[in-house]
Amino acid sequence: MVAQYFAQIDANNIVTNVAVVTTEFMAANPERYTGTWVETFFDTPNKTYAGMGYTYNYATQDFNAPVPLPLVDPVE
Repeated sequence: MVAQYFAQIDANNIVTNVAVVTTEFMAANPERYTGTWVETFFDTPNKTYAGMGYTYNYATQDFNAPVPLPLVDPVE
């Protein structure tokens, strides 16, 4: 059995958890892996490894990094 990487996504496709686990272990322990889990890859060309806050895109089957908010100078 080879460990794989999975990202849990919420109803808005935002990553809320990332786990290293086998598909067999996930299937044998459904109470521990509730919700939607999508496989993510860190060593596959043209694929983005999921991180907390990333968004899953079903069309591309890839993850998009969150866009940082622009910095605003404080009002003096």
